Amino acid sequence: MRKAKEPAVLLLVLFFLSGCAMYMSQTSDSQSAFYNGDFHRASDLLEAKSKEESKDQLLYLLDRAMALQLLGNFKESTQLFLKADKMTEVKDYTSISTEAATLITNDSIREYAGEDFEKVMINAMLAVNYTIARDFDEALVECRRVNHKLTKYKNEAKKDYEQNPFARYLAGMIWEASGKLDDAYIDYRFAYQINPHFKYVKRDLLRLGKRLGRTEDLKKWESEFGSEFGDVDPKPPKNHGEVIVIYQQGKSAVKRPRPENFRFPQFFSRPATTQFARLEVSEKSITELSQMVYSVSETAIKTLDDAYAGLVAKRAAGIAAKAVVADQLRQKNELLGTLAWIGMNAADQADTRHWSTLPDTLQIIRAWVPQGKQQIKIVGLDGSMNPTGEEFSGEIDVRSGKKYFLNWRSVK
Repeated sequence: MRKAKEPAVLLLVLFFLSGCAMYMSQTSDSQSAFYNGDFHRASDLLEAKSKEESKDQLLYLLDRAMALQLLGNFKESTQLFLKADKMTEVKDYTSISTEAATLITNDSIREYAGEDFEKVMINAMLAVNYTIARDFDEALVECRRVNHKLTKYKNEAKKDYEQNPFARYLAGMIWEASGKLDDAYIDYRFAYQINPHFKYVKRDLLRLGKRLGRTEDLKKWESEFGSEFGDVDPKPPKNHGEVIVIYQQGKSAVKRPRPENFRFPQFFSRPATTQFARLEVSEKSITELSQMVYSVSETAIKTLDDAYAGLVAKRAAGIAAKAVVADQLRQKNELLGTLAWIGMNAADQADTRHWSTLPDTLQIIRAWVPQGKQQIKIVGLDGSMNPTGEEFSGEIDVRSGKKYFLNWRSVK
């Protein structure tokens, strides 16, 4: 290696030693604002970085899109999610020179393209935005894209990517809101196959199974879980509309270095005080608890754990590459070679970048509410079903036979 390149190696190492740390320090204020429920401030703090081209731009876009969604600015949130979705496709490409450089530094020098489950969640969040805006056609497009991506990843990576029950169930509710009950039934059935523990979908299969005359299916559902519900009425209550809450609960798992080896990342669950939500309709004695349909954190943890063997193989190749570089430098300068070896290994730290504003779980509340103007409240509950202080209240003008979708997030 020529002398002119020797200092460059050390400079490269020193620069990327702080790569992840720089990103984390630049987002600490926006993260604090977000998880204190100050979504306005979080959005403002992220705005400049979300517009600036950088290797971390995708993360700034995603975090700001989430903040805008929770502010109810679905139009701008959707624009940012769409931009992020396109960016993940472009950033999947890594140049040969960058790939080689990761061997002697770390993966944080790459442009962040997102974990596979994060890419899927972009479309899930787009589906939420379109649903709340009652653009059901576009919402269904995004639900289908969720399942298309998962099928693609499964076929290409030969990994056991599970389908997303939230996307399937949301699609079912949208079909039903559009009056297309056969399509709703099909997606409800898929959602049940993915998550057979989800209470609402069982009731939906019994309800629509009766209404559509699916006799053979109905026998199966009644045998498997019919005793949990008794005699389910296939028709909506007269002069009632349905309030549906999409509840985003808590903080998704956080990516940190593995305790046993700092070179590799691992997702860790983050505890939350608010675990569930309750919908209350004033003066009507209507209360309904949330039901968990999908765990984002469990998916994150499993995805990275499944990738661990591949990460180990790559870092083993990286250690070998570092040894070659250090040996070449030692032949010119013993001290420089030693310093390079120490520096390159110090720089070889886990890339802990991740979409950190995702929720821990996605939950659903469904309740039939009498028509007319209704005061509603969503109350956050802890594991013992005690109120946590996180809540939302508002008024809905309910019309008979209509479905009303709300989006709510707890952050503590």
